[in-house]
Amino acid sequence: MFDIDSYNRELEAIFTMFPSYQKVGKLAYKPGLDSMKDFDDKLGNPHRKFKTIHIAGTNGKGSVSHMIAAVLQKAGLKTGLYTSPHLVDFRERIKINGEMIPREYVYDFLIKWKPYMESEKPSFFEITTAMAFDYFANESVDIAIIETGLGGRLDSTNIITPMLSIITNIDLDHCEHLGFTLGEIAREKAGIIKHGVPVVIGEVLHSTRPVFTRKAEEMESKILFAQEYKFKDIRVADYDLDLKGDYQRFNLRTVLTSLYVLSTNEKFRDIVHDNWSDTIIREALKTAAKTTGLRGRWEYLVDNPPVLCDTGHNANGLSEVFSQLRSLKVKRLFITLGFVADKDLERVLGLMPLDAYYFITQAQIPRALDAGILAEKVFSLGIKGEVKTSVEQAIIDYKKIREEGDLLFIGGSNFIVAEAITFFEKNPNFFAE
Repeated sequence: MFDIDSYNRELEAIFTMFPSYQKVGKLAYKPGLDSMKDFDDKLGNPHRKFKTIHIAGTNGKGSVSHMIAAVLQKAGLKTGLYTSPHLVDFRERIKINGEMIPREYVYDFLIKWKPYMESEKPSFFEITTAMAFDYFANESVDIAIIETGLGGRLDSTNIITPMLSIITNIDLDHCEHLGFTLGEIAREKAGIIKHGVPVVIGEVLHSTRPVFTRKAEEMESKILFAQEYKFKDIRVADYDLDLKGDYQRFNLRTVLTSLYVLSTNEKFRDIVHDNWSDTIIREALKTAAKTTGLRGRWEYLVDNPPVLCDTGHNANGLSEVFSQLRSLKVKRLFITLGFVADKDLERVLGLMPLDAYYFITQAQIPRALDAGILAEKVFSLGIKGEVKTSVEQAIIDYKKIREEGDLLFIGGSNFIVAEAITFFEKNPNFFAE
């Protein structure tokens, strides 16, 4: 019988029995599609009952997924959205038209399939992927945007045959699983390219272009490089986005190119009918984050005094974030920073604003990089700061020393941002107290 306590108990059970990659790292990584196919077969192959768009990439998947979902929703389509990881609520991963999957559905799914899960031991991500496919099929969505969890070729989501594949960009991340060169990582991501299905590449490098081109030729798929297409010179200022990070210029270009490719697809035109125009696209993008519930992308958690967060967590993402931070006109910049243990710290350290004051901390997860280790490396550069036991403690101590005109930035990992969001949701008037 469903109630909130039983829901929390069953959810906690899957986190315990089937640890997620985001929290514990490689111990939870389970490459290959056989287990996912078996689970999907048991469910009656729900992934075949709705149209899909498949998105992979090192950075930008979340923003691109949510922007496209907002546009399709505005065009009148019942739109599923499957992303990971979640920040605060598990149900953020699975949405229809911006609404999270009901707790009752999550509970019923976990209870129904508990014997199978205990017997067959699918991974945490396989369970959530199966749940998403099952939910989208039962709710008869018109289309679903499906974001890969890690890589592409061996990712659990790669059992689908989408209308369109999108690869946002390639950078060095999760190298122990995907490869230690950009070309190797590109080959893994290119694994989502399916026979005859067009693919949009958001950002391409000299070392990754041949990988994508060869795979597209092999699959007889049309390939478009967004940074070379007609939207290549687009600016965020040209669109009134509610996603304010400067880096959204890359994602916007990818989104517009992808929407153009979709609009030329006869099967897509059959479901969207005549409800498709540049006006719809522009109006949808104005409120994409609000409409779809996207959090943690250059988001002000508090306006006054300004507290800003961003989920950028690798060299590519943090380069853009730190660059934009440097452009802000503030009296003093404070940065609360923490990483997970498998990041390439040497690349990130060289990007950090040297004139900021740092609160070095760690997320409350097993995969977190020890704050003491991070602090030793950061402070060896001559950067000023101190170690804090938690994000909460960093915020509390910042309040004691802040002055008018200061800004606090919080980031380095999804989990650091999640803890900041949770803190301010629980303490909305913290700075007024």
